[in-house]
Amino acid sequence: MKLERRIEGYLEKRKEEGTFRVLRQETGLVDFCSNDYLGVARLGILEEEVSGEGQLSTGSTGSRLISGNFKETEDLETSIAGFHQADAALLYNSGYVANVGFFSCVPRAGDTILYDELIHASVHDGMKMSKANRLAFRHNDAEDLAFKLKLVKKGVCFVAVETIYSMDGDEAPLPEIVAVCKQFKAYLVVDEAHATGIVGPKGAGLVQHYGLEEACFARIHTFGKSMGCHGAVILGTEQLKKYLINFSRSFIFTTALPPEAILRIKKAYEWLNESEDCREKLQNNIRYFLEQIKKTPWKDFLIPSQSAIQSIIIPDNEKVKEIAGNVRKEGFDLRPIVYPTVPRGQERIRICLHNYNTLDQIQNLVGLLNRF
Repeated sequence: MKLERRIEGYLEKRKEEGTFRVLRQETGLVDFCSNDYLGVARLGILEEEVSGEGQLSTGSTGSRLISGNFKETEDLETSIAGFHQADAALLYNSGYVANVGFFSCVPRAGDTILYDELIHASVHDGMKMSKANRLAFRHNDAEDLAFKLKLVKKGVCFVAVETIYSMDGDEAPLPEIVAVCKQFKAYLVVDEAHATGIVGPKGAGLVQHYGLEEACFARIHTFGKSMGCHGAVILGTEQLKKYLINFSRSFIFTTALPPEAILRIKKAYEWLNESEDCREKLQNNIRYFLEQIKKTPWKDFLIPSQSAIQSIIIPDNEKVKEIAGNVRKEGFDLRPIVYPTVPRGQERIRICLHNYNTLDQIQNLVGLLNRF
C-alpha cells in the first residue's frame, strides 16, 4: 500500500492548500469561461455542413505513417499552408501535442531555447524532453530578450512566444521581438492559439496581421478554440515538415485524426472566410465589457487586454473561488484560476468573452462582480 499512501498524501496536501482540482460538467449557465470565442462549437455552426457529407469513418485506423494518412488530410494541409501563407503545414492532434512534438525534437543538445516567462505549459513540457538549454525572458520584454540572447555563445537559438497569452490575454510585441531575433539570428517560434480565428485577415493570426510570415521559423495554430473543432497545425518550410515527420514522436507514435475531424477542420477554415461579422461582434463585446468594468472598483485589478480574455487579479485561492462560486450561483459560468496554474499572488477570475454574449449578459456579469 506504499504507493497508494503516497498518492493519497499528495491529494490531501492539495486539499489542505486549497489547490485541489475537480472536473465540472456542462452546467447550462451563461458562458463566460470557454475558449469558444466565436460560438462555432456552442452554436453548431459546422454541424449541417459536416452532416451533409454522408457517412464518414469514425476512426483513422492508425498513425499517419502506417494506415491513417489520407488524400483529404494532405489536401487540407496544402490548403491551410496557403491560407496562412506558409510553405508547408503538418497536422497534429492538438496544440499541446504540437508544441510537445516540436520542442522535444527540433532544438538539440547545445542549442538554447529562450522563452517568454508566461509561455504555455505545453511548451515547457516539450522543452523538458529536449536536451537544449532553456532560459526565460521577462514577459513581452524585447529588451530583456536581447540581453538574454547576448549571453548565448554557441549553438542555435530558438525564441518561443505566444501572440495572445492564455491567462493575461495580452498581445505580444511581435514586430519588436522579430527585430531582436533578426539581430541575433535566432529562430522564432510563435504559438497563435488564442489569436487563430480572431486576429488578422480572416482570423489568420497576429503574424499575418503584421505581415511577418517569413520572419517565423514555425507557427502553431490550434483549432479547439475559435474554430470550434479539434486539432492543430505546425507551419514552416517543407524541410521542417519532413523533419517533424521523421523525428517528432508525438506525430509519429499517435493515431491520426479521423476523416470526420479532417472534414471539420476544412469546413472551419471555409467558415473563416465568411465570419467577419462574428469577429466584429466579439470586438464590440470586448469594448463594452471594458467600458462597464472601468466604472467599478475592479478596474484597478484588471489586467488590460484588447482580447477576448479578461483577467481580474484576486490574490487568494479561497477568495477567488468564493467570488466565482457566488457568480455561478446567479447563473453565470465563471472559473477561478488558482495556484499552481498561476503563480501565488496571481490568482484570478478569467473572463472569456464571446460574440454570442449579449450586452445585457455582460452588464449583469459586471454588476454581479461589483456586488461580490
